[in-house]
Amino acid sequence: MAEEHYIAPLSDAVEHKHVFYPNRYGYTIAGDLYVAKTADLNDGEKLPAIIVGAPYGGVKEQGPCVYANELAQRGFVVLTFDPCHMGESSGYPRHVSSPDLFTENFSAGVDYLGLQNFVDRERIGAIGICGSGGFALSAAQMDPRIKAVATASMYDMTAAARLGMDAQTIAARKEQLARQRWVDAENGYPEYNPYFPDQPLDEVPAELEEPDAEWFRFYALKRGFHPRARGGFTTTSDMAFMNYRLLDYIDEISPRPIMFIVGDRAHSRFFSENAYAAAKEPKQMVVVDDAEHIDLYDRTDRIPFDKIEEFFASNLK
Repeated sequence: MAEEHYIAPLSDAVEHKHVFYPNRYGYTIAGDLYVAKTADLNDGEKLPAIIVGAPYGGVKEQGPCVYANELAQRGFVVLTFDPCHMGESSGYPRHVSSPDLFTENFSAGVDYLGLQNFVDRERIGAIGICGSGGFALSAAQMDPRIKAVATASMYDMTAAARLGMDAQTIAARKEQLARQRWVDAENGYPEYNPYFPDQPLDEVPAELEEPDAEWFRFYALKRGFHPRARGGFTTTSDMAFMNYRLLDYIDEISPRPIMFIVGDRAHSRFFSENAYAAAKEPKQMVVVDDAEHIDLYDRTDRIPFDKIEEFFASNLK
């Protein structure tokens, strides 16, 4: 667990340790548990806890460590994790993505936190960054143990899988994925094409257009690079996302609260606005000035931590 693989330094006021725990499918999930050094975990006090999920294709050492480092200093126990088939979590083949499995990873985090004698089972919340925003909301739909949920630069990956496609394009995409399954079956391993380089770049390639250039501004530069987050998933992972709807029951999260955080310049803003419109009260939308999508991954001058602290402090009572 080399420190240089974390995109942000750990505060001297925070301790974190590597943990492993199962999800209900039998995967071993690798996580980091963050707690303020001032917290006495042996005095019988039970603390509120928050699970933080990584951007789609990301790992716990990227955006989640930024959130955990800050929120632990504000009195929360914070759990970050690698999704199954990703990072240090189990799952073979590697880089397989599933809307069901990635949703389940949040509930597995609730299981783990609820077994710690210093965590209050009735005060567990969740934060999902980017694609994990959709998975966190999906988990909260079915798992009322998640008492409050926030998203940052939320993506609904099941909506994204069909975005901009008409019926003819969808049919063609299904045919393409079906042919790839034959290739995968013949090869004995699914196709995976990393999107980002295996070493960080000094600058974004000039020929890239938005939003591809934006992804490179984080994942491909030293700012957010991690060797276990090369971008994308196995090609045929898209089949599951085209056949699944993450947020059909978002209204059932109520009366538990939701907070959507989005940059004013985020290309993904419409995902949060659509989900906000479908959700019931209590809900709130926080629009961050002068912020693009990736700014809510790591920019502590943009991430509204005061509002996040207030949201969870008031709703994890």
